[in-house]
Amino acid sequence: MIAKIGKGSNMYGAILYNQQKVDKENGTVLLLNKIPDTVDGRYSVAYFNKCFEPYLSANIKTEKTVRHISLNPDPADKVSDEQFAEMAQEYMERMGYSNQPYIVFKHTDIDRTHIHIVSTCVGIDGRKIPDDYDHPRSMAICRDLEQKYNMKKATEQEQKQANKVFKPVNHKNGDIKSQIASVVRHLPKYYNFSTMGSYNALLSLFNITAEEVTGERNGQTVNGLVYVALDENGNKVSNPFKASLFGKDAGVAHLQKHFEQSKEKMKANPARSVLKNTVELAIHTTSNETDFKKQLTEQGINTVVRRNSEGRIYGMTFIDHVSRSVWNASALDRNLSANIFNDWWNNGNKPKLKIQDNPVSKANEIDNLPTKDLFEFLSQEHSPNTDLGLFSLLSDVLGEDYEEEQFANRMKKKKKGRRL
Repeated sequence: MIAKIGKGSNMYGAILYNQQKVDKENGTVLLLNKIPDTVDGRYSVAYFNKCFEPYLSANIKTEKTVRHISLNPDPADKVSDEQFAEMAQEYMERMGYSNQPYIVFKHTDIDRTHIHIVSTCVGIDGRKIPDDYDHPRSMAICRDLEQKYNMKKATEQEQKQANKVFKPVNHKNGDIKSQIASVVRHLPKYYNFSTMGSYNALLSLFNITAEEVTGERNGQTVNGLVYVALDENGNKVSNPFKASLFGKDAGVAHLQKHFEQSKEKMKANPARSVLKNTVELAIHTTSNETDFKKQLTEQGINTVVRRNSEGRIYGMTFIDHVSRSVWNASALDRNLSANIFNDWWNNGNKPKLKIQDNPVSKANEIDNLPTKDLFEFLSQEHSPNTDLGLFSLLSDVLGEDYEEEQFANRMKKKKKGRRL
């Protein structure tokens, strides 16, 4: 299973993202925990949002109050709603959320059926539910659930890759050639990327850029590659090093083969749909570029933004360290083009969210429920409705060194003619 834990502060946005799937008949509400049901089973964003208000209002000092958890089984796994319910209940209980309000949505808009859980980490007393080591704990639960329900395990290769740590180049430490070599000699063995642009986006995380150069040899034009170290602002801080210094794996010919192989692998990679949903959710639940990047980084995804000299965004690349794959935004979905992000971050025009609130029965309208009564309901012991299916999404976020550092978000793509 591919698992994620999203932490944010926009409860309305998280609910809206999921409820829109339901409204468009691409999703279903599978289970409610400590949330009043309605007579006809119809819900709205406002209804759900109101149910979390007592907890959010009681919040003492927690900044990121929202937990948006998703879990994606392998496409080959056939999991019933009942099994999803059992898995989610066990997961939420073991993570310490059995007494918290949460909503479970099943999404069917992509080839991988998956479940999202929206909850809050703030208890009814206003205190935060401890989340120390929540990622390792959730990963352990995920592995247990795979075994219990005879589901496909995350591949051993993925787990080995997760332990592979590459260090960003630090030009102040000297020996830049060796630092670059430790990255470029091995990076293609662990990541899939299908273009020189996506390769450079990945390299930028390690303060390196690659430049294609053209020269002549024996009267014939030949193409080559040089590598240059960057500082934390994306500026070049070293002389160029020929790819041949780092072995054939770092050269143009080998990289071209890697591009073609990656294209084939990525066509059938289920991580694409998971990443697409994660990016769309970040758009719904953040308000600026900084928060957008931060939310994705917390889920093991780096965002590389390419801007021209005028500041216009002309390229967006997402690097998923869980699946070890690099994606241009437009390759995930045509609606995630660079123009969308440019219009949002440079012009303040955030992609419009169409609110489609389904009406609920007036007898159960949450707006008519006094806060005191709602508090009493939420404080009572209520077991989840086992007639409805449920699912949990865990987080396999990598704890690698480079996730905790400031990486360059700019790349300077210059081609210079040099004799090889």
